Formats: sequence, structure tokens, C-alpha cells
Amino acid sequence: MSRVLSASVTMRDGAAAGRTRATGPGLLVLLGVGTDDDEARAAKLVEKILALRIFPNAEGKFDRSALDVRAEILLISQFTLYGSLKGGRRPDFTAAARPEIARPLYERVASLFAASGLTIKTGEFGASMAVESVNDGPVTLWVDSDLF
Repeated sequence: MSRVLSASVTMRDGAAAGRTRATGPGLLVLLGVGTDDDEARAAKLVEKILALRIFPNAEGKFDRSALDVRAEILLISQFTLYGSLKGGRRPDFTAAARPEIARPLYERVASLFAASGLTIKTGEFGASMAVESVNDGPVTLWVDSDLF
């Protein structure tokens, strides 16, 4: 997850090819869904991201959350976050959830973000996309549901 001044995604294939969705300032969330993930973990993840105090107050200290600043969120499905490089030169993606599990959880995360009242935009699950961002800070954090 990155705090961004702006972020956009342009679909490169399928029916949505050429369509661009842009957001910012706010957060770019690259979501990897693992084999152990479920709806409870998804809810905790969204709650954590929305409450993280990573936006500066008037003194420049990290003291405000995405909810406090009414941040916009661009959510992108990113199974490659689960790529393991232990065995050799080709990433092993066996820790990533299969699409039939990952898609509903990705959609659930999107709906939970939307329920917060913030503006949420998404990529297309499983599509080839061009993602651009202008990081703010830069502030980039790895948020892992296994850790909370």
C-alpha cells in the first residue's frame, strides 16, 4: 500500500481495454490474496488500512487516517505479491489463492472500502493493466493480515 498524490490504472485487454480509472490523493492498494485468506481476514485488513495514521497533520507528523483526510483509494488485484523466489529464477505462485477464491475476496475488500464512504476505484480482476502512481513521501507499507 502506498500513499499517493495520484494513481491510475488503464486496462490493456478484454472488454474494458483502454479504459482508465484515476484517483488521488489517497492510497494505492495492491492486494494479494493468499491460500489462507478469508472474509474475516479481509475485513481486518480493510479496517487496518482505513485506520492507519499515515497522513500528516498540520505539523507534518503522521497523525491522520485515510478516513480523516477522506482519501481516495485505487485497489488493484496483485497475485504476484505471493511469488516465492526460494527455488530458482522463476517465481512460484502456489501461495496465491486460486482465482475462484481470490476474486470474491478481492470484490469483498472493494465493497468494504466502499462501505467506508470513501471514493474507491478498482482495476479489473485478472486483466492485464498498466498501473501508474505518484507516490507521496514516499510512504509505502506492507500490510499483512497474518500480522494482526
